[in-house]
Formats: sequence, structure tokens, C-alpha cells
Amino acid sequence: MSRSIAEVAKISGVTARTLRHYDDIGLLTPARVGANGYRHYEDEQLLRLQQILVLRELGLSLSEIAAAVDSEPDTLAALKRQHARLLAERDRLGRMAATVARTIAELEGNQGMAVQINRPENLFEGFDHTRYDDEARQRWPEEFEESRRATADMTPADVERMQRELTAAMIRMADFMAAGIPVDDAAVQSEIGDHYEGISRFWTPNRQAYECVGRMYVDDERFKANYDRIATGLAEYQRDAMLVYAARNLGE
Repeated sequence: MSRSIAEVAKISGVTARTLRHYDDIGLLTPARVGANGYRHYEDEQLLRLQQILVLRELGLSLSEIAAAVDSEPDTLAALKRQHARLLAERDRLGRMAATVARTIAELEGNQGMAVQINRPENLFEGFDHTRYDDEARQRWPEEFEESRRATADMTPADVERMQRELTAAMIRMADFMAAGIPVDDAAVQSEIGDHYEGISRFWTPNRQAYECVGRMYVDDERFKANYDRIATGLAEYQRDAMLVYAARNLGE
């Protein structure tokens, strides 16, 4: 059954403008284009559109989606693989929801008192930092490989300990920020020095690279959201402190 672009837009929730864009970049080509220029889609294109939307929900870029869809000509096999990824994502989101629920319950139980998190590592249960591996590999290939070599022998216990350390460091920085301590203060810079040393266990950033990491904490909404879960504005505070450290201590 052939459907017009307007019909596909209505049943899929994807705008006609987006469908035309997908056609322009070769991601979703209509079954045919009429003499009047109207696009028409059949079941094969609807199945491909479903795959595209699934992968988009999983956070892939359009170029990554195109590569993934085109690499698997067997539609059924592709759907089975994507179904497995969705189930894994559902489980991860379930753990995240439980994490937020625990935090809400703990904060509600401490209303009127100074907030105290008994197990700060629990704030981040369910957050999958490895989902950014492909992006890191593309943006910083040499540093990524150096980091992978450094973490190859880490046990789950090592990873958990590192996550606890990172969480505790973020909370200390949030305390500095709440107290109004300037980012160039010696105590703040000492904390940032520990942050730099922590990164250097896996790869050694120069001044430009460390500044880039600091800016990424703000410019990349995913990283910014992680910091803002601790305290609003913490990503900017962390970045500014890192820029000061880089200017004072790191070479080009």
C-alpha cells in the first residue's frame, strides 16, 4: 500500500519536513516520486523509518543511524538486534528511575535539615558512561586508545571505587561553589589538581586538551546534566576552575 508523505507524517509523528530531509541525505528514500514531485512510501520504507526512529531514540547521530541500518540488509535481524538494545535501555532507565526515587525519598526524609547523602555513589546507579565510547573514539582516537589500555585490567570493584571517587569529588566542588569560594582559590585548585591527576591515570591532556574537557562539561548537554544533578551551575564552576588550572600549570 502506497502512502503519501502527509500520511506517513501523521502515522509516525515525524514531520514532513524531516521526511524530506531524510530523503535529501539518502537516509529514507521514498518508494517512488510522482510526476508532480510528491513522495510515496510503502511498507518497506515504513519499516526502515521505524528502525531510524528506534536508533534515534537510542542517541545515535544520523550518520551512525545510516551506517547501522545499511549494514544489516535483513530487516528482521535488524529489528531483533534493535529490540535487544531497547530492552537493555529499558532496564537501564528502570535503574535510573529507581535511583532518582531513592534520592527523592532521602531528601524528603531530611526536609528542614542539612542534606546528607549517606551513599553518594547511589546517585549515579544506572548511568552508563560507556555509551559515549564511540563518540570519544572518533573525537580523540589516540587518547581513547591510551585510556582503553589503561583501563583494560580494571575489575568491576575498581570501576565502582572510581565512580565513588568521582561522585565525592563532584560533591566537594559543589560545596566550594555553595560557599562562594572563587575558582582560583587554593583549595579549589587543589581539588582540580586531583581531578587532573585522575584523568592522567588514563591519558595525559596538555593545556588545550584539558581546557577542551572543561568546556565539554558545559557545552555537551549530557555531561552538563550529570553535574547539574549535583548542583545547578556546577558544570560551569568546574569548567572555570579547570581553565584556571590549565592556564597556571599546563603547557601547550
